[in-house]
Amino acid sequence: MRNSVMAASVLLLLASACSNDKKDKAAATDSMKVDTMANMVDTSQTKPIDSATAAKAWETYMKPGNEHQMLAQSVGNWNAEITFYSPSGEIVSTNTGIKAETKMILGGRYQQSTYKGQIDGMPFEGVGTTGYDNAKKVYVSTWMDNMGTGVMYLEGTFKESTKMLTSMGSATDVVTGKAMKVRETLTFADDNIQLMDMFDTKDGKEVKTMSIKLTRVK
Repeated sequence: MRNSVMAASVLLLLASACSNDKKDKAAATDSMKVDTMANMVDTSQTKPIDSATAAKAWETYMKPGNEHQMLAQSVGNWNAEITFYSPSGEIVSTNTGIKAETKMILGGRYQQSTYKGQIDGMPFEGVGTTGYDNAKKVYVSTWMDNMGTGVMYLEGTFKESTKMLTSMGSATDVVTGKAMKVRETLTFADDNIQLMDMFDTKDGKEVKTMSIKLTRVK
């Protein structure tokens, strides 16, 4: 009986040893797989760039072009009429007497517009910037004002046939605190009139929230 017990014990030990050995081999194999995956790097993206190529890229990136010259055509003083809309499309309020000054900054690379006036009886100030990213090949713009604490960021393209700059981006939904999609269109009616429309997307539905008519001060 004692010998049978001892034999059984030996068999259990051998089985355990074999099992552990298999686990160790499996772990080693998995480790090798992980190491192999970790080493599978796209080397085409990590090749060093020579200094001449890098210098040329930066030269192109920083040089103002035709798109920046187009932005410079808006330099001057403007009267702004701002209208707000309800979700159903009805006009909530229209505000006149708002002044906007547009100038080019940072060596003609960015357009900066500063707005001042009153909206619904409250003092209003806003600052917008627009530029053209030579690397991304898109217009980029930001907006900040004293009626919020966030920054709206947009990227867009200009269609010559319609004289319209259409931009997409995000702003903060002040109720939920989350980002919401926004779309902006800016139409250059002529040298002295610009029309902007702003749209928000909530619950999958896009609605017009605001429009601005800009008239150049001559």
